[in-house]
Amino acid sequence: MGLFDDDFYSTKVSRRARMAKDMSGKWSAPRRRKGLSTLQIAVICSIVSSVFAVLLFSYITGLPSTTKQAGALSSSVGRQDYDEKIIQASAKVRPAVVSIVNHQNGMSEAYSEDPSALGSGVVIKKDKGKAYVVTNDHVIEGADNLEVVTADGLSKKVTVVGKDQVTDIALLEIDDKGIKTVAEIGDSKKLRLGETVIAVGNPLGLSGTQTSGIISYTNRIIPVSLNQDGVYDWEQEVIQTDAAINEGNSGGALADLNGKVIGINTMKISDTGVEGLGFAIPSNQVMQTVDDLMQYGKVSRPYLGIYSLDLDNPYSPITDEQRQDLKLPDDVTEGVIVLEAHGPAAKAGLELNDVITKLDGQPISSTLDLRKYLYEEKKIGEDMKVVFYRDGELHSVTVHLIEKPADAENNPDGETDPDQSESQGQDQGQEDPSK
Repeated sequence: MGLFDDDFYSTKVSRRARMAKDMSGKWSAPRRRKGLSTLQIAVICSIVSSVFAVLLFSYITGLPSTTKQAGALSSSVGRQDYDEKIIQASAKVRPAVVSIVNHQNGMSEAYSEDPSALGSGVVIKKDKGKAYVVTNDHVIEGADNLEVVTADGLSKKVTVVGKDQVTDIALLEIDDKGIKTVAEIGDSKKLRLGETVIAVGNPLGLSGTQTSGIISYTNRIIPVSLNQDGVYDWEQEVIQTDAAINEGNSGGALADLNGKVIGINTMKISDTGVEGLGFAIPSNQVMQTVDDLMQYGKVSRPYLGIYSLDLDNPYSPITDEQRQDLKLPDDVTEGVIVLEAHGPAAKAGLELNDVITKLDGQPISSTLDLRKYLYEEKKIGEDMKVVFYRDGELHSVTVHLIEKPADAENNPDGETDPDQSESQGQDQGQEDPSK
């Protein structure tokens, strides 16, 4: 017996097949089992395999196309959502932005040819029939007559509630008739690098102008000259953006895609080959100043009472002869020269040509250092120890700080008086006839 003892696998004819006999009595071969032949099975398998291969190939080659279509659709939808956010944000903040016309020297035209007479502002509050507009201090500087023009074209007379030169913020009051929109103030501390923003303002008299860009830097520190004499005597923390900001945009809104004001546009760097360098005062700082202006009409800061000149001022350096007159030790290369002393400083005994080097033990190298320490570290009514050199000898006095008087508002502590600076230079450069 073979291993496969059945009719299908055996190559021998079985005895039963040889002995089989049909109804007619004749011998016959056994009937074959019904089924598919090997050839038929092979053909069917080939067909099925071909169909499967075609379907699989079609699926694989069609997949990238489908993915691309889905990606393109998603990108299109995303772009539409992004554009819609800008549209909605603009629609929300634009009605709250007004144009400010600074009429000077008898100008009466609402939109004169002088771009310096134009600026922007933002309505931030309505209360008891009044609306309050925040803008830049430099926008209303030297104004004989101020006019606010709303987004709807309404002209409003203006009352200045208060202004602050140091932060470059001013608060104006108008009647609220026709004022329908008040800006929503956002949190500038939550800004992120690269976030999309829109700038709304009145550049060159083109009111309601809107531009967009990104946040290039959230807290840039830039030096400024408060009295515009070219000497940097203050540092301003600003938001940097590449949204287009032009003359007349000052005081306008910098808003996020939620339509919240996160900054007040204040300046830009304008020079050959320079683009996309605009700056705005952060909203948190703006509102802190606004609160003081609303309550007191000013920002109260401690007052020392000096005019000064930096010892190493690169714009107005002292001569070797002037330094000899100061009789400073060779190792003293930084400090603040007192040009004139008033109020607390004069009362404490500070005099012309005293060179201040420390405040409360803190080294002071410039007028900027002096002002920042005074405004940021001290309060009205506190005492401050001043260390200085006089005729080459080290001295110290204690100054009792007071609130800056009204007649000193235009002369901040540490501001160089040009007349005094010139006379001081002449005095130091001349030989004393009595010697």
